[in-house]
Amino acid sequence: MSAERIFRAIFVLYLAAFAIYLFAPLMIMAAAAFNESRFPTVIPWQGTTLSWFSTMWADETMWQSLWTSLLVAACVVAVVVPVGTAAALVLTSLHARARSFAYAVMVSPLLTPGVVIGISTLILWRQLGVGGGVFLIVLAQSTFIICYVMLMVMARLQRFDRTQEEAALGLGASRIMVFRRVLLPFLRPALLASAGLAVLQSVENYNTTLFVRGFETPLTVFIATKVRTGLTPAVNALALVIILAAIAGAVFYELARRRRTA
Repeated sequence: MSAERIFRAIFVLYLAAFAIYLFAPLMIMAAAAFNESRFPTVIPWQGTTLSWFSTMWADETMWQSLWTSLLVAACVVAVVVPVGTAAALVLTSLHARARSFAYAVMVSPLLTPGVVIGISTLILWRQLGVGGGVFLIVLAQSTFIICYVMLMVMARLQRFDRTQEEAALGLGASRIMVFRRVLLPFLRPALLASAGLAVLQSVENYNTTLFVRGFETPLTVFIATKVRTGLTPAVNALALVIILAAIAGAVFYELARRRRTA
């Protein structure tokens, strides 16, 4: 056997092992939604059932927590995308020394534990008479999610040709028109990607959300509470529905993109 075939076989085995490592937990989680066991497990298999999906649809508290998480995620996106984009534009326009200092300050929330962000946000706003709730959740999460948006937009701006702006200004376009017609279309892929990342970061966040949620119960807090009081496969059923919805959305987007391209 030649060295090329050995390398190819090792590469295929590596990809297979990586795929198993990546998707096996999801497959086990999905399979547990069809097990009759009261606990989210596949061993022992006590029989196939769809009753946990009925339990999921009837659990109003679960759906309310999901709605709260989606509402918070939408508000977070509305905050972090414009602010993060503005921060990236400011950083790329600064001189080297000032840029390094401003960059260190702006990315510092990423290095701060989520517990610290949550507690500090709650203490600050309680001094101003604002209690926990959706408003504080959005503020606390936006503190560090803005950094992700800023970094993604900055990475996109590194490839932007500034002569396009100069040419547009030379042809009589205003600054606002240059931003809308030249810069914004170029940044659109980074903005869409950062918005998707912001949604994921917001929905899965627990440490920060726990301290500022007030009487609201986002999905992560709901699941953590269920772990202590008794988790059922109904949560697995909800996770499976979310995964299938995400896959369907991705397939629909890809088909629409190919149709536009054709």
